[in-house]
Amino acid sequence: MNLIEELRWRGMIQDIMPGTEEQLQKEPTAGYVGFDPTADSLHIGSLVPIFLLVHLQRAGHTPCPLVGGATGMIGDPSMKSEERKLLSEDELQHNVAGIRRQLEKFLDFDPSLPNAARLFNNYDWFRDVSFIEFLRDTGKHITVNYMMAKDSVKKRIEGDTGISYTEFAYQLMQGYDFYHLYTQHNCKLQMGGSDQWGNITTGTELIRRKAGGTAFAFTCPLVKKADGTKFGKTEKGNIWLDPEKTSPYEFYQFWLNTSDEDARQWIRTFTFLPPAEIETLTAAHEKDAAARLLQKTLAREITVFVHGEEGFQKAVATTEKLFSGQQAPAESLSAEDLENMEGVVRFAYPAARLDAGVDIVSFLAETGVFPSKGEARRMLQHGGVSINRKKVEDLQLSVSSPLLLHGKYLLLQKGKKSYYLVVAE
Repeated sequence: MNLIEELRWRGMIQDIMPGTEEQLQKEPTAGYVGFDPTADSLHIGSLVPIFLLVHLQRAGHTPCPLVGGATGMIGDPSMKSEERKLLSEDELQHNVAGIRRQLEKFLDFDPSLPNAARLFNNYDWFRDVSFIEFLRDTGKHITVNYMMAKDSVKKRIEGDTGISYTEFAYQLMQGYDFYHLYTQHNCKLQMGGSDQWGNITTGTELIRRKAGGTAFAFTCPLVKKADGTKFGKTEKGNIWLDPEKTSPYEFYQFWLNTSDEDARQWIRTFTFLPPAEIETLTAAHEKDAAARLLQKTLAREITVFVHGEEGFQKAVATTEKLFSGQQAPAESLSAEDLENMEGVVRFAYPAARLDAGVDIVSFLAETGVFPSKGEARRMLQHGGVSINRKKVEDLQLSVSSPLLLHGKYLLLQKGKKSYYLVVAE
């Protein structure tokens, strides 16, 4: 399979401009993807474009990630129902630096390579472009009619909040990015999520009208979960690629808990396993879905890709301590095990309260494990709370010092997957 055929098989092609597949077969081609610096870390919603860039480089082409230091000051209206808060230049530069460090983990920037990755920041060329110059030399090539026909713009115009000129101009700025990379760096391809198709085609049109050139593009589908919930979101929010924001354990658990339906697609999209191996794994999974072979393989591959082998091994070790060791008493965990356990919400609780003893319902509400005594009581009645791996069955239980592990800790579990470490201080 050529690159486009493989990406189609992996479910990573939605829209594609005529001639793109032929261009990639004809010669090594530089292609770029833009990343929005709204935070100092990317999250798993950015993994698909990252995978596109890696696939591109593996196929012998040049990947060109672009961090939008300039366009990040404007804000992309695509998929947004209202205008978002604009970041300061200092905030944006901080975010750009964080994203740059992450991208360097996934792509090979070795200058000795003929297709070494090249990283761009569009602030580098926009900071010297005046407003008058931009309107005169770029704005005149794209009509307002053309810009208003884009879905991202139409939805905002027809909505309650409307769209400011600032955000309206975003697609023209992104189009100029493609034009600049095309004319200055011979970059002929742009890739992105399907919500970017309107912005991307504005770039190809600008290249045609302003430079008389031909550029190419394709988009990938936006990742959705089969149950309708948002991909990459948990109770705690985004799943980040930064281990300080989302621990390798939490990252690993997200993929491990994937539904069968999602796992069948995601193992194609979020791993580099060859098609034959994936088809073999899928067939084995169909015979014994309870073994969760697809989920385990997916979780391993993507965790190693993002956090390395060490991060993966730590995630597995924590998983085994929390789940595989359920039958082992909590007393078997050392103080070091408890202190270094990932994926556990840690909080302090007054030792004096435990010396005196506090009823279980009040304890659960005071610690914030439950927002109210009523919710704590309901979960207790349904057997959904454990202390030190022992289910709490007595609603009159007094939580006191003798329950502390190593004289200091309580390992609290809510439901099947939420763990808390209470430290008496």
